[in-house]
Amino acid sequence: MDFIELTVQAPPELAEILVAELGEVGFDTFEDNDAGFCAYTTEAAFDRDAVASIMSRYESMGELNYSDRVITRQNWNAEWENNFQPLVIADKISVRAPFHPRPAGIRYDIEIMPRMSFGTGHHETTALMLETQLDVDHRGKRVLDMGCGTGILAIMADKLGARQVLAVDVEPWTVENAADNALENHCRAVECRLGGVEVLAGEAPFDIILANINRNVLLEDMAAYAALLPTGAPILFSGFYEEDLALISAEASRRQLRYERHRSLRGWVSAIFTKL
Repeated sequence: MDFIELTVQAPPELAEILVAELGEVGFDTFEDNDAGFCAYTTEAAFDRDAVASIMSRYESMGELNYSDRVITRQNWNAEWENNFQPLVIADKISVRAPFHPRPAGIRYDIEIMPRMSFGTGHHETTALMLETQLDVDHRGKRVLDMGCGTGILAIMADKLGARQVLAVDVEPWTVENAADNALENHCRAVECRLGGVEVLAGEAPFDIILANINRNVLLEDMAAYAALLPTGAPILFSGFYEEDLALISAEASRRQLRYERHRSLRGWVSAIFTKL
């Protein structure tokens, strides 16, 4: 299955509204750029009429242009290899492709080959989650990574000393990619599983949960996450804008999750909550 890339040119205040609207019609990954943003969904889930309807409702609010294209597996790989640059986060984490040399003086080195998956660390939410993971003691812990993408957060959890990591995603090629990346990074503790929140039924509690998805999925599935956390255990959320933090926090409070702190980057947020 291939992806649809929707390229949107819009002013920042309008772009934020459009991201929220597109999240309601199947788009679940967003990347900001200087002109606006790109949104991604699978070809099967793409509804061109729904997108056109959204754009028509907001075109009077500012200069708005958009276009879509199909990204095949082959094209995605070629484009990624041409554009991907090594990344260093918090002076401690390097994220690079296998064809990049390992940088000196880095404590945690992660090799990622994303193929058709997302999450190389270059998007603000992934970078924020990686940095926030540094604040959490993973040693000997059982960790859940929901919406694992390339598996980068699960790999980081393994490198931070987790004894067991379950990485879950709804797309088959993503699960395959995450498993391959875990293997390339010599992560013995990582298990990759296909599915959504339903695959967690019957699971034992997790000591840490990582959920970098999007606002709507977080709100919908938060009760299931909370049920799998023992008292005092942390859950890390990302995939939403700073203005959505109050909404996320309100739902978290209803699920006995206490807000602790957050960090933000260019309007995106990573927040830590604790189970009461």
